[in-house]
Amino acid sequence: MKLDHCYQGDCRDVMRSLIADGVRVQCIVTSPPYWGLRDYGVSGQLGLEPTLREFLCNMVEVFDLCRELLADDGTLWLNMGDSYAGSWGSQGRAYSGVAVSALSARQVAASQRKNSGTGKIRDEGIKAKDLMGQPWRLAFALQDAGWWLRQDIIWNKPNPMPESVRDRCTKAHEYLFLMAKSDRYLCDMEAIREPATYGATPTGVGFGHGFDSEPKARVRTPAGWDTSASAHRELTGRYSKRNSFARETKYSAGEHGQKGQHRPDREDVDYSETRNKRSVWTIATQSYSGAHFATFPEALVEPCILAGSRPGDIVFDPFMGSGTVASVAQRLGRRWLGAELNPEYIALQAERTRQPGLVLEVA
Repeated sequence: MKLDHCYQGDCRDVMRSLIADGVRVQCIVTSPPYWGLRDYGVSGQLGLEPTLREFLCNMVEVFDLCRELLADDGTLWLNMGDSYAGSWGSQGRAYSGVAVSALSARQVAASQRKNSGTGKIRDEGIKAKDLMGQPWRLAFALQDAGWWLRQDIIWNKPNPMPESVRDRCTKAHEYLFLMAKSDRYLCDMEAIREPATYGATPTGVGFGHGFDSEPKARVRTPAGWDTSASAHRELTGRYSKRNSFARETKYSAGEHGQKGQHRPDREDVDYSETRNKRSVWTIATQSYSGAHFATFPEALVEPCILAGSRPGDIVFDPFMGSGTVASVAQRLGRRWLGAELNPEYIALQAERTRQPGLVLEVA
């Protein structure tokens, strides 16, 4: 196995080979092809299946292999956009920053074959102009397949693709799903804390509400109440399971976090001026001169890698494309692996990762 390398071929074949070699990765960050969006001109490509159901089945197969490749405490960060049913020349475009003109004649012809003339396409229950719900259909399919669906993160685009529609709002967001292989996993939220909107709070937890301009009366414990731990144990008979679990799974100094998700205060984090990252990420789309399509923004990939891996860990992308995940992982001191079917994109990746990153090993 070669680290910091993208293997050319179907990602399923690549992952089977890596699994057979005993490879395990800590974090997977990816944006798979959206159904019916583009023809990449490569035999065997995913995303042009005759029906949405077939596309979802193929995606479940891909991510079953991802789950097998992933470390037991690893995470998957999955970006997925949506589209509308109907002719790809009208209602059927998908929203990832690509105009309808980017669709090939092959796709338009395939879409026309799918339309029955009655306003319905082959997938039962989906009508022309219906929002197909690709992200959530995929997320629920993966949940049914065994993944833990931990969070839906909204990628808010301040510079969305303009649309000429008059009977709905312009689409300006996509989904990023945080998924895990088990219920206890590595997720370093301290590494991606964000500035508290309105400054620090008295406790330093960073909720973003700031201080009261005038102190308010606080609820006080009635005189004579015994609030000691021993009194609490006597009253309840035992600690709550939740508090017990939190204590048992805390990180201790020098641990990397394999036991849980709670961490003590870290010297590299300013808790007085920051807060836990929110689930809406406002990130502009980013173009790359070497690719003719809108690429994964580096600012979207970076927090996924920071939270999902440690320096020196392996980050994997089964749909490497132009190499954004590899480039960010290398810059952040991680090792990386990828798979890509289109040989033209391998050259783009080589250019973007030409400057070796500083790989840091955890002691």
